[in-house]
Amino acid sequence: MQVDGLSINLATIREQCGFAEAVDICMAHGITAIAPWRDQVAAAGLDEAVRIVKANGLKLTGLCRGGFFPAVDAVGRQKAIDDNKRAVDEAAALGADCLVLVVGGLPGSSKDLATARRMVTDGIAATLSHARAAGVPLAIEPLHPMYAGDRSCVNTLGQALDICEELGEGVGVAIDVYHVWWDPDLAAQIVRAGRMKRILAHHICDWLVPTKDMLTDRGMMGDGVIDLKGIRRLVEAAGFHGAQEVEIFSADNWWKRPAKEVIATCVERFHSCCQA
Repeated sequence: MQVDGLSINLATIREQCGFAEAVDICMAHGITAIAPWRDQVAAAGLDEAVRIVKANGLKLTGLCRGGFFPAVDAVGRQKAIDDNKRAVDEAAALGADCLVLVVGGLPGSSKDLATARRMVTDGIAATLSHARAAGVPLAIEPLHPMYAGDRSCVNTLGQALDICEELGEGVGVAIDVYHVWWDPDLAAQIVRAGRMKRILAHHICDWLVPTKDMLTDRGMMGDGVIDLKGIRRLVEAAGFHGAQEVEIFSADNWWKRPAKEVIATCVERFHSCCQA
């Protein structure tokens, strides 16, 4: 039976299988929407990945990831822009709904967050005309503040929407509950995102207490403290009714379990914990 409204970010089973096997497992569980990572696509080969997507009638809720714009010099910044344009081309070939941007943190030994954020905005701006021509929206994914130094200096939905306002059409946001659930301004910013029509993706997992690793200890939905249904209600009230995309990095738990078990659990938890 097809599971409507659920997408699997293939990072969720990245340690167990490659692109083709992951697709087969998702399809066997009635899931026809996925979000692969660029390294997974590259390992399969872009042409083969496109063939698999088309042969199975898959919907791609996003391609992960572009971004990492800040750099210590102009050469590094241009290298990032060039790579983001390649990522746009890959997303276009795969028919992805958006290219997800993890924008990057402080370059080198810098402590200047304001300048890093300016580099992010300028880098997205330099990529945007290429993305518009390819028909690929760019989805800024604000990350939890614990990643401000190394992975993303855009840490709230409000900051991401400020960039969207500055740059105009073709840029939106990916709302990942893991990164934004704590924000006291979240409800108001989701309303703002809806008013701007900038919600491009909705990612789900859970925040474990305690969290043992900053990157690879995300929880399965229902195992933590995030109000998944409440956030989904806000997202839908703001006008986004696209799939909820499960993205779980879990080195000591879910990445060690059989992929079929993980996906079956995702389906069960989606029905029991996530639907508004």
